[in-house]
Amino acid sequence: MSLIKLNNVKTVNNLKTVNNLRYMKENYQLYLFILPALVLTIIFKYVPMYGALIAFKDFNGLRGIMGSPWIGLENFQRFLNTPDFWQLLMNTLKLSIYGLIFGFPIPIILALMIHRIKSAGLKKKVQLILYAPNFISVVVIVGMIFIFLSPIGPINHLINLLGGENISFMTEPRYFRSIYIVSGIWQGAGWSSIVYLAALSNVGQDLIDAAVLDGANILQVIKHVDLPTIKPIMVITFILAAGNIMSIGFEKAFLMQTSMNIPSSEILPTYVYKIGMQLGDYGYSAAVGLFNSVINVILLLTVNEIVKRLNEGEGI
Repeated sequence: MSLIKLNNVKTVNNLKTVNNLRYMKENYQLYLFILPALVLTIIFKYVPMYGALIAFKDFNGLRGIMGSPWIGLENFQRFLNTPDFWQLLMNTLKLSIYGLIFGFPIPIILALMIHRIKSAGLKKKVQLILYAPNFISVVVIVGMIFIFLSPIGPINHLINLLGGENISFMTEPRYFRSIYIVSGIWQGAGWSSIVYLAALSNVGQDLIDAAVLDGANILQVIKHVDLPTIKPIMVITFILAAGNIMSIGFEKAFLMQTSMNIPSSEILPTYVYKIGMQLGDYGYSAAVGLFNSVINVILLLTVNEIVKRLNEGEGI
């Protein structure tokens, strides 16, 4: 009986393969469209993976990757035993997790609010104002932060008017994370709301009218009509964001660093840059970067599995 089932499975798989090949042959133009993107992905994403071997070698630029001596996991052990390991890991996780917790709901709230604006002209103006910060470069954003939060900047001037004393925001480690996260939300929340607005545009007016006729107020309409519509987008966005927890932006953190806020601002990407580019210890920096990537993959798979189980529990 098991042989019959096995043969049936093989037959079904063979039929699927034949059908897939026939479909590809009949629609080869579609595959030609994705060919350039596929080639670029292979060249710039997969081929450079060869360089990951540096993490397992005592790399010497003159000898090259294959000529450098193999040292196995020595670079990883060195990183795990460094006194700064836990500080670097926790700084990276705190910035990323706090940014995800406080930053993830904001685009959703903005999208729900913009969607409720009836005037098309006003809606466009609000969207323009909210999207504009996304087009400001990180360097300019950090420059604005330093100007506004300097001891003689407008924020401290306002504090003085209210009877307070000057606060050195950019040299105090305790303020770094809040400044980083809030400025990031201000810069990216409006742009991130676009995908939710696009999903909300598919909400049928008949559903909203039916809910209103049943006595639903605006909050109940949002809860029972709008949120279920954008839920799949929310899940996908959350999985992608959680998978990038360790891939926090290097440029902004590095530009915001000062000699005084290092205890909070030193994260894995800035550490990799300093060790690799400034000190020239390429093997060790590659090991730290690879460690960072492996943690990212583990987090992505974990969050994906958790969300999948939650959805199965809800019968979705």
